[in-house]
Amino acid sequence: MTEPGLVVRTEGQVAILRLNDPKSMNALSAPVREGLTREVHRLLDAPDVRCLLITGIGDAFCAGGDIRAMDDRRATDTRARMHRHYRGWASRLLKSEKPVVMAVNGAAAGAGVSLALMGDIIIASRTAYFTTGFARLGAVPDLGLIATLPRAIGMARARDMLLTSRRVPADEALQMGLVARVTEPADLMPAALEAAHALASGPTVTLGLIKRLLQRAYDHSFDEYLEAEGFAQAVAMTTEDFEEGVAAFKEKRKPRFQGK
Repeated sequence: MTEPGLVVRTEGQVAILRLNDPKSMNALSAPVREGLTREVHRLLDAPDVRCLLITGIGDAFCAGGDIRAMDDRRATDTRARMHRHYRGWASRLLKSEKPVVMAVNGAAAGAGVSLALMGDIIIASRTAYFTTGFARLGAVPDLGLIATLPRAIGMARARDMLLTSRRVPADEALQMGLVARVTEPADLMPAALEAAHALASGPTVTLGLIKRLLQRAYDHSFDEYLEAEGFAQAVAMTTEDFEEGVAAFKEKRKPRFQGK
């Protein structure tokens, strides 16, 4: 039997997605893309899943686009291919109101960096590294990287990474704000699972509102942002989780959020 391009299992309210094409360093090959297209939609729509955790199988996180399949240079066909391959799952992941944890277990190259930056919390193994790689191929970054990378690390560092394609080791990635945490290789999945379970047990609606506000923070004037913020706060304060959070604070106990 052919191995699936994406291996999925659930642990409580956390869905763990593992890119499974180690021979290509988990490049976004057809089986991997098909798995992401199918499972990202399904899991984000599943009411019993409250957090996604994405990582790679083997020594790499994701090597980006499958160069073996890049044989069509016509612009119209390239646009159609990009729309067909990535628009659905990538857009859903970027805009997801459910929290997403990325466990970068090894190399993140090209669109692998784009994928990592779709996470809300990015945890990297000390052996991991990041390289945008697109300029080295004469290609333009995709999967939103030119939008997400400057927001994460600032324009000067983004220019450096995008124009030179240099390799950024995990410790430097932590220093520049590309990742939130760095662990020893053996500690990566325990740390990522701990973060994912903590998010899954949190106030889901409120976390989604915070994510939406973060996405809008750079897109509008400050007055427009404050208007959106006020709306989000009003919605959050109508949730059962808010009532539970206030009650737990008053009773000096840990809240028991239900995601409602």
